[in-house]
Amino acid sequence: MSRAIAGPEIERLIQLLAKLPGLGPRSARRAALHLVKKREALLGPLAEAMAVARERIVVCSTCGNVDTSDPCSLCADPRRDDSLIVVVADIGDLWALERSGAVAGRYHVLGGVLSALDGIRPEHLTLDALVARASDPAMREIILALSATVDGQTTAHFITDLLAHLPLKVTKLAHGVPVGGELDYLDDGTLAAAIRQRTGF
Repeated sequence: MSRAIAGPEIERLIQLLAKLPGLGPRSARRAALHLVKKREALLGPLAEAMAVARERIVVCSTCGNVDTSDPCSLCADPRRDDSLIVVVADIGDLWALERSGAVAGRYHVLGGVLSALDGIRPEHLTLDALVARASDPAMREIILALSATVDGQTTAHFITDLLAHLPLKVTKLAHGVPVGGELDYLDDGTLAAAIRQRTGF
């Protein structure tokens, strides 16, 4: 067990930072030290931004995105194509696709993918809401933008079966997404190419 290198307040900051994805204990110590050194320019504004975010951020009741309004800014945007829904596993995937600029439709966040190992079953995902949205007579296409992992593809097959009775096209991402790849880690160009070259599922 490592010894404390600073007071309990700084140690708590380090421990909390170490829980963030991509930050281990050493990176968290470096980040904490940087924040402490720049407390006027960074630590104060960061603390304020986090307090505001904690109070104002809500989950969109339409698509599952996070924003400070419900419906979120993407669902409220009248320029988006209401006949197209892009289905993603998590909010990070939605943000990755938005960065690519390749999607002009609506989104639907499942909240994960089916996984027997992790105990994630259909009732744990927002599948009922997806079927309800897909049943809109104006809907023409559902894009399954799920990671090319076993769980992602299992989820895609499950959704395809759920939507089989509806008169719409179900497509998946095309070339550019490597097998076993996670959407959030791909570059914008790869994501844009994958959306453009999507195929039937």
